[in-house]
Amino acid sequence: MGIFELFVLAVGLSMDAFAVSICKGLSLGEINKKHMCIAGAWFGGFQALMPFIGYLLGSIFADKITKYDHWIAFVLLGFIGGNMVRESLGGEENVDGSMDIKSMFLLAIATSIDALAVGVTFAFLEVSIVPAISFIGAVTFLFSAAGIKIGSVFGIKYHAKAELCGGIVLVLIGLKILLEGLGIL
Repeated sequence: MGIFELFVLAVGLSMDAFAVSICKGLSLGEINKKHMCIAGAWFGGFQALMPFIGYLLGSIFADKITKYDHWIAFVLLGFIGGNMVRESLGGEENVDGSMDIKSMFLLAIATSIDALAVGVTFAFLEVSIVPAISFIGAVTFLFSAAGIKIGSVFGIKYHAKAELCGGIVLVLIGLKILLEGLGIL
């Protein structure tokens, strides 16, 4: 696998994390570099970790993982997006809680499940795994940090509406992943 193919793969894998980061930035409103680094570290870290785990597992569990990955992503994103919608309608404002470990952990898993399957394919290709996962993690870190900033720029003025839209987007991303996994899209 060449650097161009790896870059395209890294960008493709990072798009879910980028979209979720925009939603996070929308719901946070005013952000700082710490928020950007937290999102980048969680999403970039998991986008690097999951292909490594997939690589280690190889083909042993490939059928089991790819059979249900879309359902797992759908449930996690639907749950988190539903909570965002509920909070936006209830007038709650919990900026500190939205970047907590539980929330970020669930989002990081949900956005990196497809990377696990990619890691399984890496086991069958001539891929130098450490540079590949490092590159994927770095690209995702940058996209996620930028997503927080982009979401924040649009979210400061329209916090409740932005959080509602962000929650709906997360649910729709989950639905898209589910439909793709079922072969409908």
